This record gives sequence, C-alpha cells and structure tokens, in this order.
Amino acid sequence: MEDFTFKHLEPGEGIPYDLLLLADETTAAIDKYIFNCDIYLLIDDKQNIAVMALHKNNNTELEIKNIAVIDAYRSKGIGSILINKAKEIAQTHRYKKLTVGTSDTGFQQIRFYEKNGFLITGLKKNFFIENYPEPIYENGLQMRDMVLLTHHFSE
Repeated sequence: MEDFTFKHLEPGEGIPYDLLLLADETTAAIDKYIFNCDIYLLIDDKQNIAVMALHKNNNTELEIKNIAVIDAYRSKGIGSILINKAKEIAQTHRYKKLTVGTSDTGFQQIRFYEKNGFLITGLKKNFFIENYPEPIYENGLQMRDMVLLTHHFSE
C-alpha cells in the first residue's frame, strides 16, 4: 500500500468541493453542514485522493457528514482507512459514538459501513425528498429515506 498523508484543513484553506461532490449532490447541500465540520484530506504523493467531513453533534457523538474517494482509488481500502481515522479521532476526543447517514438506496454504502463496525440504528423518513430540490436516483431507485448507522465505542 502506498504512503498516504492525512491533512486537517485549517479555516480559510479552501473547501475541496470537487471531492465533496463525489458524495453529495450539490454545493448548496454541502454548504448546509460543511462550515461546522472539521475537514480532512487523504493525500498521496501526487494528489488529494479522499475527503472526510466530521461534525460534533454533541459531547458524546461525532458524525461523518461526508466521505468520498476519487474513482482511481476506489475498492482499494481507502474508505476503510478514512473510517479508521474517524474512529481514532472520535476515541481521542472521548466520543461515545460515531454516526453516519446514507441513502436507503445505497446498498453498497450500507454494506461498507456494516463491514466497518457500524449498525443500523434509525431512519430519517423522506430526508432526500425534503432536503433536495430535484429527485435523486441511485441503483435505479429514487432516494427517499436516510439510513442512520452508528459505531459505539466501549468504555
């Protein structure tokens, strides 16, 4: 495996919309959360290859708001590297749980999170209908509900 560098973006460094848009539909949707997130880039020797945006929901819960990997690096374990980094950050700051939401039509994403230790813990009904101006389709199905997944840390 190649050597990768994690970089925590400082305020004013510029938001990597090109990467964030791989996981979210519009810059308007991203702008609803990104200014309250810590943004991390995963960089190889040549380029930014992945992004992760983490949001402190409260003193016990850290949420992954966006996680994306460029096409050339997909299916190479990069997503799991990001998840492990998110878990490390959460544990360092003594969060009790790490949460993430994804579409009910994102079967591959749901399996990915479950493989990385997350359990389905809830559903936000009609999230994608109410929060996006146009219908969004994935796997030939209209995205409607957000599936919530949680990884709990043991004491």
